[in-house]
Amino acid sequence: MRSLRLDGDLDEKVRRAAAIRGESVSEFLRRAAAERAEDTLAGTVRERFADVAGVIHGGGGRARRTGDAFRDVLTRPSPKR
Repeated sequence: MRSLRLDGDLDEKVRRAAAIRGESVSEFLRRAAAERAEDTLAGTVRERFADVAGVIHGGGGRARRTGDAFRDVLTRPSPKR
């Protein structure tokens, strides 16, 4: 069991938010703490995707040409309306 103290402004925000969600203040705070704990324990994006990042190799080469394609689009005359 934990207890916590909130300043007046935060206490009011929590009460209003809990009422909007139709939850008790305790339930609202439990859910908020659980979400924050999960986010924190999940680690960095790199850690979360370490098992899949870099697994597929598509042969490459396409990214090198994107600058040329982008330049062509920007320098192309605009159509007359």
